[in-house]
Amino acid sequence: METDGNEDNRSNFDIAVELRGVTKSFEGKKVHCGVDLQVREGEIMTLVGGSGQGKSVLLKEIIGLMKPDAGEILVNGREIAQLGERALMEIRKEVAMVFQGGALFDSLTVSENVIYGVHERDRRMKSAEAARIVAEKLEMVDMPGTEGLYPAELSGGMKKRVALARALAIEPRILLYDEPTTGLDPATVKRINAMIVKTRDRVGVTSIVVTHDMGSARAVTDRLALLSKGRIIAVSTWEEMERSADPRVRQFIEGESDT
Repeated sequence: METDGNEDNRSNFDIAVELRGVTKSFEGKKVHCGVDLQVREGEIMTLVGGSGQGKSVLLKEIIGLMKPDAGEILVNGREIAQLGERALMEIRKEVAMVFQGGALFDSLTVSENVIYGVHERDRRMKSAEAARIVAEKLEMVDMPGTEGLYPAELSGGMKKRVALARALAIEPRILLYDEPTTGLDPATVKRINAMIVKTRDRVGVTSIVVTHDMGSARAVTDRLALLSKGRIIAVSTWEEMERSADPRVRQFIEGESDT
């Protein structure tokens, strides 16, 4: 089993995202105490850990919505931790995030939500091209023909699929998912899990999934990273995690600790 998230795999794998000694505090409370992690290009990395461990904060740091207090964050080989907003806009052309709850604009139709990010970058895009992109991405998430609906007309699972379509519309190299199955019924959870895997397989995107649902983690992940007390304490496949003799890992896998 890999431990501490800091083994150098660059001789065998291309690294899409790398965190080096990332620290973060809020009002004097340390959330990250030196996070080290490498995410391989094209893999699904699931970030797990107890509540309040700062998993979602890591996603926001990777996309530049928050800055770490110290440490380095490399996205496709470029250090972004201290970049200004203009430079970050270039990084965000390659990174998209599916927020918890979807974060759709209530006043916009499904079509307008899906194309929103693309229009922000190219306001001169012709309507026919925009319609083609929307139809293609909605087809990918099994929601064809919903272009004219509003978020209020969608179920929770449908909103998350529209959010995924919106993320895919910018054709990212890296996709970040923040609790993609929270609040969904079991059948919809399975559908969202399958869609995460299908999306990676279809377009080759690197995926980082934050979840508290160990069933979902097992269903989608290539490797898991366990965040505990501000650090990554283990990185491995699900099977390796289950065989681990590390008591911290065993407690988390067996649901006996709030690590």
